[in-house]
Amino acid sequence: MSDDDTLGGYERVHQRAPAFGGPDGLAYTVATFVDDTPDAHGRYGAALLFLRWSVGADRPSGHLETDYLAFGRTPDEAVAPVLALTLAEVKAYLDRCVAVAG
Repeated sequence: MSDDDTLGGYERVHQRAPAFGGPDGLAYTVATFVDDTPDAHGRYGAALLFLRWSVGADRPSGHLETDYLAFGRTPDEAVAPVLALTLAEVKAYLDRCVAVAG
């Protein structure tokens, strides 16, 4: 696996969010989301947030997000497994989110 095969690695190497073509024909970029405050069990949740771009990709037109994919005692601990996802895994999450959004 190369340095930019994971979400976190891609962001470090390219200094930008990765972009994907969705199954709906639209472009998406991805970011991580981490709760600002812990839940009742003291855990922070982390998820993926997909920004959908308009036809022509000149402006954002909405977003999709996964359920929580990881939890941790700190925001950094929660987001670490999400940043370790391969880009193929991130794309699979995007495809599922688009399918659910219908």
